[in-house]
Amino acid sequence: MPSLIDLRRRIRSVRNTQQITKAMKMVAAAKLRRAQDRVIAARPYSSSFRKLLSNVVAASAGDDRIRNHPLLSVRPEQRIQLILLTSDRGLAGAFNANLIRGAVDFLAGKRDAQIQIEALGKKGRDSFRRRKAAISGEHVGIFEKPKYADAERIAGLAMERYTNGEADAVYLLYNEFKSVMSQKLTLTRILPVPIPEGEPGWDYIFEQPPDQLLGDLLPNYVGVMVYAAILESSAAEHAARMVAMDAASSNASKVIDSLTLKLNRVRQASITREIIEVVSGAAALE
Repeated sequence: MPSLIDLRRRIRSVRNTQQITKAMKMVAAAKLRRAQDRVIAARPYSSSFRKLLSNVVAASAGDDRIRNHPLLSVRPEQRIQLILLTSDRGLAGAFNANLIRGAVDFLAGKRDAQIQIEALGKKGRDSFRRRKAAISGEHVGIFEKPKYADAERIAGLAMERYTNGEADAVYLLYNEFKSVMSQKLTLTRILPVPIPEGEPGWDYIFEQPPDQLLGDLLPNYVGVMVYAAILESSAAEHAARMVAMDAASSNASKVIDSLTLKLNRVRQASITREIIEVVSGAAALE
């Protein structure tokens, strides 16, 4: 049975840990509010941009110059670029584990293709380094303060590899923020940009050739998709960490209660033993 000193030391240790988890929960909650505001503000723009591009591509789909555009050309997926968004830090529950498991499943489902991983975040980079996977690049520290310039740079690298034939398709894998308690693992292909079937929702009159117009729209579309994924991943990470730290604080309270109960039992047993020794000693003197 542990001694009183050991139990007090363990209770003190758990309380110190609980203070840390509560502080981390408060920090994550503050960051989540800002990240959630950014996601909510960016979603209408990215959705409208996606719809606009889809309509423009559909309206000009009959033009051969459109189908020959480098970012629209469809090729057999022999070389694939996977942009994997994980966090730089842990203590976020299953946030990173789900992403890494999803990436492993993606690699397993594309065994016939050569897959290179563009790692955004330390956790994904370190995990696939240990697996000896092909990592084309790494980007650390971009989730603390997401910037469009970072997304534009990453999108530019992906478009350059796709245009040069180093990749036949580019995929994004990230956690989409649904709510504080829920994140959705999302895999989406951003290159080649899909050409929608059917008639466009709007009748467009082009003041410049469609290929020139799409030459400006398509790179911006890829950049917006990467930036939206970074914002979603950042908000989902803070939400997962806040939930994980709240659960850790609750578990710490349960451990403290259990240890306190043991402490009281050991103290009562010690007092009872001392009383018995005193009574036995007094009886022996009579």
